[in-house]
Amino acid sequence: MSAQVKNSTQTIATKSSDNESFVSSKHLPTKKIEITKNSANLPAFSPLYQQIKELLLQSLQDAEWQPGEVIPSEMDLAERFQVSQGTVRKAIDELAADNILIRRQGVGTFVATHLEERVQYRFLKLMPDSEDPLNKASAERRIIACKQTFASEQVAKALKLTENDAVLCLRRVLAFSGIATILEDIWLPGHSFAGLTAERLRDYHGPMYAFFESAFGVKMVKADERIKAILPDPVQAKLLEISTNTAVLSVERTAFTYNNTPMEFRQGLYLTVDCHYRNELN
Repeated sequence: MSAQVKNSTQTIATKSSDNESFVSSKHLPTKKIEITKNSANLPAFSPLYQQIKELLLQSLQDAEWQPGEVIPSEMDLAERFQVSQGTVRKAIDELAADNILIRRQGVGTFVATHLEERVQYRFLKLMPDSEDPLNKASAERRIIACKQTFASEQVAKALKLTENDAVLCLRRVLAFSGIATILEDIWLPGHSFAGLTAERLRDYHGPMYAFFESAFGVKMVKADERIKAILPDPVQAKLLEISTNTAVLSVERTAFTYNNTPMEFRQGLYLTVDCHYRNELN
């Protein structure tokens, strides 16, 4: 037996992965379960829990629940979507594994926030060779530039913009224990970060992603990176206080908010004389 969840833009076949019967669209609240072609990242025929996961992501993207807020209980969500609690639980489990939601035993499930210590620096993978934790909270942040410019072909491609669209370009240096360690060039979509200035960045002393979240409502939930070793150019070497013959790690990152929407493109140079880039693979 099969059924389909439909709207005017897309038809998605539903199939249960936990022995639950297929669900007919007439049993689901149409306003809540609508999935549009632009927001869904699902194959044409996907497990029901994946569809619920996508709907939860859509609610997060629509700011129905803010970072740090508790989301409805599994029972309430099951009633809302007219599915079993097991289906909702599996969807939430995946979102928790992706650090998008955080479960707190006996309290509830909350929207993850970059203001929370456990996720503040989860995108910064630099570690001292001594394996002692890097004192990221006391990092010296020096803003070199913050200006509006036009997207190059590379930036437009990364941010899914049109070439010459307005973007904000930032350059900053991060120093740890007084040693300039990371040089970053960051590009942001101009329409999403209107009003961002160097002064506002200098006045904020927490992680940059926490600032984006609290000041602009943009929450980074995942990132793709490309890493290789290069030699810095003279300007880069001067900012990092090294010679042009010192190899650095080039980390090119595209960061995404909900539903794989790119919101940041950055090119970072990491000085790894006393540090290394560490990533845990599961």
